[in-house]
Amino acid sequence: MFLSNLRRIGETENMWREMHRLQHEMDRLFTGRDLPFSGNNPAVNIWTGEDDMIVTLEMPGVDLEDIDISVTGDTLTIKGSRTSDELKEGEMYHRRERAYGRFHRTVYLPFRVDAAKVEAKYEKGVLNIVLPRSEDDKPKKIGIKTE
Repeated sequence: MFLSNLRRIGETENMWREMHRLQHEMDRLFTGRDLPFSGNNPAVNIWTGEDDMIVTLEMPGVDLEDIDISVTGDTLTIKGSRTSDELKEGEMYHRRERAYGRFHRTVYLPFRVDAAKVEAKYEKGVLNIVLPRSEDDKPKKIGIKTE
């Protein structure tokens, strides 16, 4: 029973994903252009270790000056924009899949970070952010006294 319910959930998720893709294709067909960045762009990978959290974002074509990163409390915010390619007179797109426009991603952190030690590097279109865990937030070993 559990597996059949799980299978139905997966089918529903695929259905919604397919409906979203179909809506995007219809918008592109009738407007002649793609939609700007959505809430799922740019693509993000996040993982944690004992002492830090790493966030990577795919952002090819985004200029470094157009990226803004901030950490407030337990929230990481990345904002930016990518301009669309300018076509010459008489040119038109055959296919256009790369998103453009402004984007805004918010990541809720599982622990407090030391904002002064956050490091960000942008290389080959990938933004890599290292968020070190605050010393105050790290687990402390408690010694046990005997009588």
